[in-house]
Amino acid sequence: MEILKRFRDIMASNINAMLDKAENPEKMIDQYVRDLNSDLGKVKAETAAIMAAEKRERRELEELQKEINDMQRYAVKALEAGNEDDARKFLQRKVELTEKERDRKTAVELASANTVQMRQMHGKLESDIGELESRRAELKGRAAVAKAQKKMNDLHSSVSSTGARMSAFDQMEEKINFELDEAMALAELRKSSELDIKDLASKYDDNTSADKDSESLKDGINVDDELAALKSQVSKNGQ
Repeated sequence: MEILKRFRDIMASNINAMLDKAENPEKMIDQYVRDLNSDLGKVKAETAAIMAAEKRERRELEELQKEINDMQRYAVKALEAGNEDDARKFLQRKVELTEKERDRKTAVELASANTVQMRQMHGKLESDIGELESRRAELKGRAAVAKAQKKMNDLHSSVSSTGARMSAFDQMEEKINFELDEAMALAELRKSSELDIKDLASKYDDNTSADKDSESLKDGINVDDELAALKSQVSKNGQ
């Protein structure tokens, strides 16, 4: 029958393998459950029809077998009554009915096989739907966990990126501090140099000639001449 062929793939399907290969298992399982529920309604209707057909075939077979038994019984009674011709007619009818009985038995066997298949199919569909319903809840739970994990991964990536930017900032800060330290050191060196010359000059601040020498330098006297004069004066003072 067409419905048996239509659902043969469902009977042999491996749900786990189908879900493992699906790009979007959550969406697929929802659709598959809807399809199976729709198919289950069709299978129920078809199963009921096939079961009714089997019952009809069996009832007709039983009626046929009863009639065969009646022909046998009538033939016996006709012979007992001495009516051989009547007995022959009953037996002829029995032969005809017996030939129909073989066909009717074949029909009953086919109807019974169809009923067994449809019952198996109905049970398989109900089992598949129950499994899918259970796995759908599990799958949606895992999907929620996966989404949360993805958010955590994105957040971790963002934090890692912030760390890289902070590292670059630290490097810039270190460079600025180095340049600042270098500038301060140069300033200290310059200040030290100025203090050295002032300290040197202070050794001679009590010599009044220093003021005169300063006056002379301002008037443009040559340093060598001034130094010679200074030596002469120091020599005289020493005498």
